[in-house]
Amino acid sequence: MKYLKDFGYMSIIQTVNDVNNTFLSRRELVCNFTGLGGKLKKLEAVDMITKEFKLSGKVVVPMRLQTHVGKPLVTGTFFVYEDEALAKKHINPVIFERLEKSKAKLAEAESAATEAQPEKSE
Repeated sequence: MKYLKDFGYMSIIQTVNDVNNTFLSRRELVCNFTGLGGKLKKLEAVDMITKEFKLSGKVVVPMRLQTHVGKPLVTGTFFVYEDEALAKKHINPVIFERLEKSKAKLAEAESAATEAQPEKSE
């Protein structure tokens, strides 16, 4: 998926709330993604947040992506942890299972696409 930001337009990520929760040792981000209503997937949102806020090496967990009726707007809630073990301790394991399942499905689709490309070129 190509993002508007890739083409040099203004950022489509607007920060609504950015809180450093010292009690739970995490950063809580709430952001609006304009123009992506119904098109944004959780893993794509995590990639966008990681690039926007320079969070490489940290664990970014998408908690919620909420669309708004009648608007092309998605509000996402993300938790950013320094340590993956702490994240797994605080967050429901079902969320991590769903993320792993979607990562596996994405990797399978990419491997199928790479296998199909050489056949077309011959």
